[in-house]
Amino acid sequence: MLEIEAIYRQIGIRQNVLAFGGQIEKELKERFEQIDQIAEYNQLKVIQAMQKNRVSEGCFNFSSGYGYDDQGRDTLEEVYASVFHTESALVRPQIACGTHALSIALSANLRPGDELLSPAGKPYDTLEEVIGIRPSCGSLAEYGISYRQVDLLEDGTFDYDRIRKAIGPKTKLVTIQRSKGYQTRPSFSVKQIGELIAFVKEINPDIICMVDNCYGEFVEAIEPSDVGADMVVGSLIKNPGGGLAPIGGYIAGRKDLIDACGYRLTSPGLGKEVGASLGVMQSFYQGLFLAPTVVAGALKGAIFAANIYERLGYAVVPNGTESRHDIIQAVEFGIPEGVIEFCKGIQAAAPVDSYVTPEPWPMPGYDSDVIMAAGAFVQGSSIELSADGPIKPPYAVYFQGGLTWPHAKLGILKSLQSMIDAGVIDVERLNV
Repeated sequence: MLEIEAIYRQIGIRQNVLAFGGQIEKELKERFEQIDQIAEYNQLKVIQAMQKNRVSEGCFNFSSGYGYDDQGRDTLEEVYASVFHTESALVRPQIACGTHALSIALSANLRPGDELLSPAGKPYDTLEEVIGIRPSCGSLAEYGISYRQVDLLEDGTFDYDRIRKAIGPKTKLVTIQRSKGYQTRPSFSVKQIGELIAFVKEINPDIICMVDNCYGEFVEAIEPSDVGADMVVGSLIKNPGGGLAPIGGYIAGRKDLIDACGYRLTSPGLGKEVGASLGVMQSFYQGLFLAPTVVAGALKGAIFAANIYERLGYAVVPNGTESRHDIIQAVEFGIPEGVIEFCKGIQAAAPVDSYVTPEPWPMPGYDSDVIMAAGAFVQGSSIELSADGPIKPPYAVYFQGGLTWPHAKLGILKSLQSMIDAGVIDVERLNV
């Protein structure tokens, strides 16, 4: 134990910060054990899916060109369909990110004259241009697809009365964002999502219900596709890639909807039949295999952060005790210096580019400067230890990831130490 403390000191964590973190870690022992149980369940689910679909060494072979009969690609999509209990799946390195996956799913299944409804309030920032909330070249709005949203109630729950009124004859697709994004609302549980889907389907069973599943995969024992979602969509450089997938996204769901996504991704007439895997299959499979335990480590880090900063008097979403439905932890500092110094600490704890100082900059797709700490093996991977936030009120930082619990723990302690060193937090508040 003394040797571990010595290494922490060498990394720049002072004794009082380490002792403060140690107190909180002890209090979380039982909760961490519950997280490990869910990880075990999801790990077995993934292994079972791989065995059922006869994953073999041949699935890791390199394919190029058109990618006809790509064994690894086709088998992986069957594995994802099994994991998410859906009819079909599209899992491709050609999907650049989560926003791209969502854009494919929306544009593939909406036509001019249709209406898109968001019953969960404003979607994630980068989707605003996809939809056309903020004008952008190639948006859904440019193709005659209208948009309507119903804001959440003050307590962060769905406004069912207004949702019922908002659903009309043109409503073709309902999009539900599981995670909070750059908002301080609670993330939704799978149970809550299932209740909303049931409500929508009762009004019109033909409405397509799509769930933006980013940051939520493997946090619970069930997924939105288990409670009625027609499509679940996510990124492989988040949870399901396990930190190994270098790129990619997935869409899992009803076969006709996924087929349409395939035609949108490639070309009418070609669909899922083309698209070479280009040698990334091994990392896709192995990343998915590791994902349940990687997510568990990230989840422990998020809960640890919530309890650390809540104890210091900051507003945190979720709070230190409530149930978790994604890996994102929001901490509201109220001043830009809090966001900036927090991110500096996370960057300093990274195995890659630890010596780099993050600065706010006008990031594409956002309406304000954004600061991002991401010393990751895969650029932009948010299942790896990272933190970011827009430099605008309420000056909240969004922390997520950590391929292992020890790294997530170090990152949080380093963020606290950075804020103390910069004078944002008075060390006396630690009370140790």
